[in-house]
Amino acid sequence: MEIAIIVAVVVVALVFDYTNGFHDAANAIATSVSTRALTPRVALAMAAVMNFVGAFLGQEVATTVSDTIDPGTGSHALVIVMSGLLGAITWNLITWYYGLPSSSSHALIGGLVGAAVAAGATANWSVVIEKVVIPMFLSPVVAFGLGFGLMLLIMWLFRRANPGKANRGFRMAQTVSAAAMALGHGLQDAQKTMGVIFLALLSGGYVAKGDPLPLWVIACAAGAISLGTYSGGWRIMRTLGRRIIHLDPARGFAAESVASSVLYTTAYVFEAPISTTHTITSAVMGVGATKRVSAVRWGVARSILTAWVLTFPAAGLAAALCYWISHLLLEVIL
Repeated sequence: MEIAIIVAVVVVALVFDYTNGFHDAANAIATSVSTRALTPRVALAMAAVMNFVGAFLGQEVATTVSDTIDPGTGSHALVIVMSGLLGAITWNLITWYYGLPSSSSHALIGGLVGAAVAAGATANWSVVIEKVVIPMFLSPVVAFGLGFGLMLLIMWLFRRANPGKANRGFRMAQTVSAAAMALGHGLQDAQKTMGVIFLALLSGGYVAKGDPLPLWVIACAAGAISLGTYSGGWRIMRTLGRRIIHLDPARGFAAESVASSVLYTTAYVFEAPISTTHTITSAVMGVGATKRVSAVRWGVARSILTAWVLTFPAAGLAAALCYWISHLLLEVIL
């Protein structure tokens, strides 16, 4: 029975990873597509490849995710992990349907914590607050400020440049910045699924705390997020690329460069599973605000902000409901 639950948890984790890919595909490529630096299919293929590569570049974020809760061992612990995943998937699908770029990362952490609280298990609040909640608020602010500052610098450096030549140059540069953003997305988001699978294996007694991630876990997570990325995410791509602000190549390059640098820094220095969605969206708003404050469609931004605020508790509530239903079903079966 227990091995069947572990297999089910791994499958559901990879389904979440896939939904993360198509939900967050826009993070890496929306700005490049909207400025016509890359065609949609070329951009998606590049993002999928870079997502796959990025997944192999570290394990720090995965360790943090696996430390957010302590569900115990045995079948009950596995049900908690499964419920956390189902809650995160539910919220991902809801926000995808409405085209809102919410955070898959915070949906996952919120789901795990919600399921743990519903089950009376231990949530490691120090890890959640220090490495999830605080970065959740700081990373968008930092990305907005850096995006605004970098764009001002670019505008000053290229103030006498020929606009046509400058745009062509920044379109070429966006190929590099989009690739860097996709690599950072793989580095951050694929590891979150690895952390959940490791948590399931830990609960089942198949690995010990402190063990490295098995290679098959890394490969499966990398493959799932890459396939999800290649399948698209057009609703959210329209929101990021057009509805917040109409981007030009220079602003697209600045937003992607800032967002990718924030992703790398938080992954390697702070080991924090931050939201790629929050980061790139805030960077887009920051570079857009250099045109004029009214250039950013703040009504759309408010809708996105609402989704951000709701993600953690909404995913937690969905996970709690999944836990109660799963617990009742197990009692009937057993």
